[in-house]
Amino acid sequence: MSVTEVVAPQVITHWINGKSVASSSGRSGVVTNPATGQRVAEVSFASAGEVDEAVAAAKAASVEWRATPLSRRAEIMFRLRSLIVDNRQRLAEIISLENGKTIADALGEVARGLENVEFACGIPNLLKGGYSEQVSRGVDIYQIKQPLGVVAGITPFNFPAMVPLWMLSNAIACGNTFLLKPSEKVPSASILISALAKEAGVPDGVLNLIQGDKVAVSRLLEHPDVKAISFVGSTPVARYIYETATRNGKRVQALGGAKNHMLVLPDADISMTADAAVSAGYGAAGERCMAISVVLAVGSVADPLIEAIRERVAKIKVGPGSDITNEMGPLISREHRDRVASYLDSAIAEGATLPIDGRLDPAMKHDGYFLGPSLIDNARPGMQCYDHEIFGPVLSVVRVNSYAEALQLINDNPFGNGTAIFTQNGGAARQFQFDVEVGMVGINVPIPVPVSYYSFGGWKSSLFGDLHMYGPEGVQFYTRSKVVTSRWPDPASSKVDLGFPQV
Repeated sequence: MSVTEVVAPQVITHWINGKSVASSSGRSGVVTNPATGQRVAEVSFASAGEVDEAVAAAKAASVEWRATPLSRRAEIMFRLRSLIVDNRQRLAEIISLENGKTIADALGEVARGLENVEFACGIPNLLKGGYSEQVSRGVDIYQIKQPLGVVAGITPFNFPAMVPLWMLSNAIACGNTFLLKPSEKVPSASILISALAKEAGVPDGVLNLIQGDKVAVSRLLEHPDVKAISFVGSTPVARYIYETATRNGKRVQALGGAKNHMLVLPDADISMTADAAVSAGYGAAGERCMAISVVLAVGSVADPLIEAIRERVAKIKVGPGSDITNEMGPLISREHRDRVASYLDSAIAEGATLPIDGRLDPAMKHDGYFLGPSLIDNARPGMQCYDHEIFGPVLSVVRVNSYAEALQLINDNPFGNGTAIFTQNGGAARQFQFDVEVGMVGINVPIPVPVSYYSFGGWKSSLFGDLHMYGPEGVQFYTRSKVVTSRWPDPASSKVDLGFPQV
């Protein structure tokens, strides 16, 4: 089936109780191809009542799904993995059409999402509890992990397949039923994943999908039958999600924004470091929460590093993701592209320089929302380009005199999502991982996204909640522990004892 057959159309609707459900709200939005600026579909926006319908379907399905044997759940996850592998090209084309990223980048996104399905295939082992025999005379204690019930996920536009798979894989494998609210800008990938889940054997009602905007989100945050909320997005919205949902008695993990720094020491290999900075700064047009946005260049390393970055950027081909020769696509919308470009103006006005101006890139002649890779030199705290999360293909260089000065800048930043150090000195690298106040650290690795059997999440204003996403902490988030104290005595030995239990 072609991409046109999947999303051409039409009106993209909800997925409730195992089937596509048309909306009756009368409200909708437009899905646009960022590479052309053209409308590709219309997406329905759910009413509060339609959210209630989806929650009711999930709640009804949770009784049987919770009782489903772990071996059966694992079998379904294996099938889902196989079906996603078979359809990964189709998924990548849908992602490229609605998000704008290149096919190669979209395929990488699908691969990283698949890791989480693979992790969930091990759910029988992941849900093992503990058992202690003879904690008192004739008394045993054991701990079990049980699902929460109905849980929900709210996902961003920049990873239409990966982030939903981060959430739903562990959620349903743990025995919960899941309600997904994807970004209204990129709704189609989640529809395909939902259909593949049904084909894999996920029972109706276990995975539900609501398209929508703030109306749908607000209802999820307040609905009494939704027990937990997972969110990925900007920091202001993450804070709102966390505060609102917790006020309504829900468990919450809300991932916010980032300002990821790459610390480059004078002994770093310039060629390797420039490759990493360009890859991490401009991949996916900089629309990654783990993108490197600031290079902290210590001492004399700045000038040769900037020149090496310029050489590499000159070779990057920017254009529609449908062309496999292009390496970087457009930004998600015209408004976002123009906002990102405005930081180049403010940087110059505030005293920085612009060795690479993405507004001069040939791709700007396209009708889509393009901005070429840009490089700001002599940035510093207090400038808008440094203080704000730009979320676009703009890399800023801050010149510093020492490791200590660079570390202070990183630790003073309100965000604590990801960081990296580039050096050939093992002692310096080890000291950095000890000192830095950031949740995910790379050593000569520019985008330190953990593999699926670890967990993803930052510190400070990059995370609201106590548990990181996916991996072992994801299983912990989607379950609650129950401790059972058990005794099977001889009735003849039973007696009344009002004292506090002792060994």
